[in-house]
Amino acid sequence: MPYYKKMGNIPHKRHTIFRRPDGKLYTEELFGVEGFSGIASLLYHYNPPVRAVRIQPCPEMSAALTPKVAPQDVQRHHHLKTGALPAGGDPIQARRILMFNNDIRMALARPTEQMPYYYRNSQADEMYFIHQGRGVFETVFGNLPYEPGDYVILPHGTTYRVVLDNANSPEGQRWFVSEAKGRIEVPHRYQNQYGQLLEHSPFCERDISGPAELAPIIEDPQTGREYEVVVRAADMVTAYYYETHPLDVVGWDGYLYPWRFNIRDFEPITGRIHQPPPVHQTFQGPNFVVCSFVPRKFDYHPEGIPAPYNHSNIDSEEMIYYVNGNFMSRKGMEIGSITMHPHGIPHGPAPGAAEASIGKEATEELAVMIDTFHPVYYTEAAMEIDDPSYPLSWYENDK
Repeated sequence: MPYYKKMGNIPHKRHTIFRRPDGKLYTEELFGVEGFSGIASLLYHYNPPVRAVRIQPCPEMSAALTPKVAPQDVQRHHHLKTGALPAGGDPIQARRILMFNNDIRMALARPTEQMPYYYRNSQADEMYFIHQGRGVFETVFGNLPYEPGDYVILPHGTTYRVVLDNANSPEGQRWFVSEAKGRIEVPHRYQNQYGQLLEHSPFCERDISGPAELAPIIEDPQTGREYEVVVRAADMVTAYYYETHPLDVVGWDGYLYPWRFNIRDFEPITGRIHQPPPVHQTFQGPNFVVCSFVPRKFDYHPEGIPAPYNHSNIDSEEMIYYVNGNFMSRKGMEIGSITMHPHGIPHGPAPGAAEASIGKEATEELAVMIDTFHPVYYTEAAMEIDDPSYPLSWYENDK
């Protein structure tokens, strides 16, 4: 997942003669994972994508993308108020990494500036959740527009830049960004042996879209211009400069490419009694899952309690990013709030929430949850917006 897609002009057979209008060969590139055994796409460049004219380190960018760990003296719950994070920077440098481990990084970004360069994260799949803002991901596979509610999935190694449409985003840009050391994909349990999404899946292929337009930029290498592509690999950040435009792909086909899915197209699974978080699962990654809490009907057992029950995350960390402030189990959440309930400590609804939920028929909540199966580290940026009173809120609110 996603499914086979073809855009632009490609030859009838792979690895065969395919000439440009001037008689020279197009350059074929295999873009694939797991060597030559995983899913892949074949791209056809107007110019070779390997002709760098100079290479240099990017120490400032590297520093911006390196999380600074904040030591923890106790194991406790956290409430991060991301509304306090300042806006600024371009879509890459604006990231404020809040939590991370060896499998995933979670960040908040509020960019205001356009990218003068292209970016290629060659060590992590990226998932952008677009809370606010509109624009376009200009990628080597084509243009992928985004809007509020979109999950945008970028396979690692994708060359792209984000063009902000601030004119049509009066509320500004606000994104929750995750990086995974491996593939972010549709849960295997939603698919049959052929990869088709099953009838009981909460979404289907019609809800998924790839790049909408392939618009290759063809330029003569003799113009004297240079195009910067910032590459992140092996935990180093390096600037590559090319004499031809990196987005010069005239055609491609395959199974590996950027795609988007809007959270509002997630069809919730409900039942007579309270359903556990796995019914909300949307994606899976290496040692983590992504879930979507969307507006839905509540449980319809005559004695059902719609609010979630108390539970202990014995083997996982539970992060919830609140898209709006209307959440049945927890009061005091702000738009953009993040709660993190670490392993080893029980947590549950706020005092009185269970009783108050009885008889309620529906909820309008919207939130993104990521459960990691290994502990996370908190950064200095996270601690600057942490509410230290949150771990005692179950007791204080009960007085």
